[in-house]
Amino acid sequence: MAPFIACIRYQTVTEQDTVNLYMPGPMVSKTSLFETTSRLATELGALNLGQGYPTLPEPPELLDAARRALREQSNQYAPMRGLPELRRAIIAYYLAQQGLVVEEDEILVTSGATEGLAACILALVRPGDEVILVQPLYDAYLPLVERAGGRARFIDLSPPHWGFSIAALEAAITPRTRLLLLNTPNNPTGTVLDRAMLEAVGELCARHDITLVCDEVWEATLFGQVRHVSPLMVRTLRERTVKIGSAGKIFSLTGWRIGWVIAPPPLAAAVAAQHQFLTFATATPLQWAVADGLGLPATWHEARRARYLAARDHLVQGLTEAGYRLLPSSGTWFVTVDLAQSGLEPDDVRMSERMIREAGVASIPVSAFYAVQPLTGYLRLCFAKDTGTLDQAVERLAAFRRSAA
Repeated sequence: MAPFIACIRYQTVTEQDTVNLYMPGPMVSKTSLFETTSRLATELGALNLGQGYPTLPEPPELLDAARRALREQSNQYAPMRGLPELRRAIIAYYLAQQGLVVEEDEILVTSGATEGLAACILALVRPGDEVILVQPLYDAYLPLVERAGGRARFIDLSPPHWGFSIAALEAAITPRTRLLLLNTPNNPTGTVLDRAMLEAVGELCARHDITLVCDEVWEATLFGQVRHVSPLMVRTLRERTVKIGSAGKIFSLTGWRIGWVIAPPPLAAAVAAQHQFLTFATATPLQWAVADGLGLPATWHEARRARYLAARDHLVQGLTEAGYRLLPSSGTWFVTVDLAQSGLEPDDVRMSERMIREAGVASIPVSAFYAVQPLTGYLRLCFAKDTGTLDQAVERLAAFRRSAA
């Protein structure tokens, strides 16, 4: 029998806010659209503005720290919960950057944020539990929920501002709801949940005894006056939130795979019990290097954000002048093109492939970030590139729009 996935529409809250119950069939192994797009871009020699990895110069301070650690520190197993020096550096970093107070026994170092997510979900979800996911979403969320035996329910963000309503969230909650998984700042939309929304979420979670897992890997890449608020800073969420962080995103070193989980001690201990049988420990020299990096002065982190803000504005200005319409983005390395408003066909999968083949520029269809009932009509572009690459991409996409519009 062929494997299948059934999606049952559960309830309509309003014309825009919908809740879906996901009924998984047998696991299906397939290559993601992200990998397929990057492979095609490589084959055709296209500029890859699809996947989220930067081509800007890597921070020499971190590279030097890694070299020193390889020579001068241990290359053997680190403690399962992470080097004490790194955990203390994480404490100091969050206090300085966000005013967030955490303790050492609340921190677990993981082999990247995705491993942290896996450990969280395996620790907190039991077979038959329901987990609320918000679309568009990181593509690892649903497979991890399935591996834990959970069932996913979905609510959708609504463009152009990519928000969701508390009414939609409340409608998704049932007596079996165990976990809510949020992503702020959000990939791919670049939107941020403010304190007022998090407080409303906290009231719901407290009322229904729901644990919140918050993917905050883009917290260090926010622009303008926007400030990150972790749910750990909200009173009703402080004892029921698991926070996911990423050194790879903070320092633009995505291949290092250093992440962490921060949670109240009982939750942190449950997550650590899963982590010890996933990867147990994370590369020791890189932990030392990240500890050094987190201690860099505030001016260093501000300069890094300014570099990405300049890259975002450069790409947005060029594409806007070429006739494209882009949605607001407060953070991450991504901007979203509205195809219909740009005078282009709103089939984002087809348009993405055409851009690779005809314009030599790779993007990611936002519909690829949906598990059920995908929203079409939007493309994600990564601006974490050098100016020369962005200029070439704008020139090629301008010519493409003139020929395709």
